[in-house]
Amino acid sequence: MPRLHAEPDLSKWVPITDSLGFRGRRHRKAAIGMLLSQAKGPGAGQSGAGSGFSVWAMSQAVPFLMRKAAGRVLVWVWKAEPELIVVMAQVQAATPQLRMARASMPIEYDDTEEFRGNYLGVGEKLAMPLPEGGRPPFATYTWDLGSHFVSVTAVCSDRERFGTVIGAVDELARGLRVVDDLTVGESAPVLRIDPA
Repeated sequence: MPRLHAEPDLSKWVPITDSLGFRGRRHRKAAIGMLLSQAKGPGAGQSGAGSGFSVWAMSQAVPFLMRKAAGRVLVWVWKAEPELIVVMAQVQAATPQLRMARASMPIEYDDTEEFRGNYLGVGEKLAMPLPEGGRPPFATYTWDLGSHFVSVTAVCSDRERFGTVIGAVDELARGLRVVDDLTVGESAPVLRIDPA
């Protein structure tokens, strides 16, 4: 399975993937809380102490789960203000079920624009600064590599400031690359050409 690799600007982004224990705890909690609120939808909100405990518990488990994912998932938060924006990149096998799910997405997801990555070639970008239903603004970037999809999702907590950070998200997404493990002697010679 291929892995993702990125070299983000560490003056802007804090990687969550390798943060363990007390190191990076605030950033992990912010990232998980924002991702959970995006997944649950607009009516979720904070539902008392239980939700706070679940975010804390997940913040302790997530680094181990990410290490188990072996580079298939990477997460970053904004360094100056972790609660402002979280970015998650992932690589998934392009199964027929995943292709069908992508084809069945709501019509507003058709409003994409071309987006060129430095290493992944041409993909698609969808920016939703004012999504319906009170959801937080988000942007998605997707590359179809044939056998795999690479996707980047950025969720921002502030509609008014979404436009001020989306340029940094573009820069982060452009630098994403896929790394394949090839065992010497078991593979034919491979010629890799950057999709420039």
